[in-house]
Amino acid sequence: MWPSSNNTNISFNNKENKSDESSVTLGMTSAISAAPPKQVDLIRTTELEGTLSAFDVFESKQDLNHRMLVLGKLCSLVKRWIKDLSIKCNMPESVAENVGGKIYTFGSYRLGVHSKGADIDALCVAPKHVSRNEFFNSFYELLKEQSEVTELRAVEEAFVPVIKMNFDGIEIDMLFAKLLQKEIPESMDLRDDNLLKNLDQKCVRSLNGCRVTDEMLRLVPNVDTFRLTLRAIKLWAKRHGIYSNVLGYLGGVSWAMLVARTCQLYPNAAPATLVHKFFLIFSRWQWPQPVLLKQPVNVSLGFTTWDPRVNVTDRYHLMPIITPAYPQQNSTFNVSHSTRTIMMEEIKLGLEITDEIMLGKAPWKKLFEPPLFFTKYRHFIILIVSSANAKEHLEWTGLVESKLRFLIVTLERNESIVLAHINPENYAMPEMHKDPKSQCCMWFIGLEFKKMEGLNVDLTHDIQQFTENVNKHAINIQMYKETMRLEARHVKRKQLSQYLPPGVIKRERKSSISCPKNGVPTTPEVKKRPSTDPTDGESSSKKLRRASNELNSTSFDDSSNTSLATNDDSCNSFETASSTMTSPVKLPSMQDSTGSASETLCT
Repeated sequence: MWPSSNNTNISFNNKENKSDESSVTLGMTSAISAAPPKQVDLIRTTELEGTLSAFDVFESKQDLNHRMLVLGKLCSLVKRWIKDLSIKCNMPESVAENVGGKIYTFGSYRLGVHSKGADIDALCVAPKHVSRNEFFNSFYELLKEQSEVTELRAVEEAFVPVIKMNFDGIEIDMLFAKLLQKEIPESMDLRDDNLLKNLDQKCVRSLNGCRVTDEMLRLVPNVDTFRLTLRAIKLWAKRHGIYSNVLGYLGGVSWAMLVARTCQLYPNAAPATLVHKFFLIFSRWQWPQPVLLKQPVNVSLGFTTWDPRVNVTDRYHLMPIITPAYPQQNSTFNVSHSTRTIMMEEIKLGLEITDEIMLGKAPWKKLFEPPLFFTKYRHFIILIVSSANAKEHLEWTGLVESKLRFLIVTLERNESIVLAHINPENYAMPEMHKDPKSQCCMWFIGLEFKKMEGLNVDLTHDIQQFTENVNKHAINIQMYKETMRLEARHVKRKQLSQYLPPGVIKRERKSSISCPKNGVPTTPEVKKRPSTDPTDGESSSKKLRRASNELNSTSFDDSSNTSLATNDDSCNSFETASSTMTSPVKLPSMQDSTGSASETLCT
């Protein structure tokens, strides 16, 4: 699976550098085309930039200055903390004054593609005498004393331990790494592989974000072009509900690496062209062939790297996108069969739309129109997460969200389920259904079943196992409170109005009339995706009438032979036949280890 290449990598440190020869190697292979942009490409780029501005993705200078001010304050706090800690370790004050300590940024802020209101990913780098325990204790206490800091919480048990906070209105996720250095100079470059020598895994993982971001910027031929292209792809992915690493889609780093690879293949292209080529390349990519920005280098420091020739588990990764910094890792480990299918459908549709845009037959805003979700599926699982107050709810929803992808994988294993589609957006429970004293939100999973007569699906065990695992984990990390609840319900499409704001269903109904089978509303010129629907032989006017009749009726036509049993106790189970009403799924109660139902909200 490793692609082999004898070509020499060429990196570009200057954003104005351009390649004039198509044979120049950018990353793993030579460029597909080094042709400069045509006038029409520059026109489309101007149109793209205007559309992005309309979506308010660019931050004002005032907001940017505020971010820099916040980072300056945070850096001062780090230096003060390290100095005080050094003095407590019997270090002379004159020496402690110079041991340093530094804040590095990574992610979208470091790449220069952060949007208004986005968080900042930061890394605190400390000298060798400062421990991680001190970071999560004494530095955490120092942050608590700051009047600008709110929503402070430490997630020490995470795969990459982090302190999360809101600092003067800016969300910040702060990691920690100590280097085996007596001092941390301001000029330290974290790209030096030797800095990793003898570090523990948590420090290496924490450093990885900065190292990957810096290497990515070094490997693209034109940083400004890369940034505008990435802004467009990030907006598209978020609007289409496929931007979430934790839920099994691609996260910001993965999308950035795909855009960087596109830039390498078309080093002189304009951003509008690169957006189009992005969809062209990855709609045809032969997954699980990995995407790499450069030839992997073995530094021999003893850390595990992604290599399917050596690591058997790496051979089962579905959509590998490999980070360019040592130790190389697959940034898309969480991708499942369902999420890959959903992303590939959206990428193929993106190609169709951008084909039309580049020909001047559709505006850029068409690319950013959200797809249908609630009118796309007949059956849904709703996961309801509730807790007593805002602080508990923040922790509880974060834990549940981090586990949702395991439920998706479990549902995929059911032979009757073709697709389990998790919507990344969570919704507030309508006031009429929730306890006014509690905090409550919901995630929706759309289910697509095999088309079989009399299909009966029992998901009781899958749902109970998921909730038990979440509850056990909450207990193990001492997070669980008696007021924390996790419930699951099965509902049919026609019953969604009980759970969603009216505008959500109304928008999708209106959009689906113009394209009832496509998943995304399109202009008449944009062709639809191939469909396996048996009504595809009908004329377009007949299908439009059919969709209009369905969507304008008081409820959706959800009659189906599929029956979804959710509890082996026949007195409490429910089915999805159109003659039955939805009931809550029975879930294991934290107070009753025998699996009795926790208290649920009635519909």
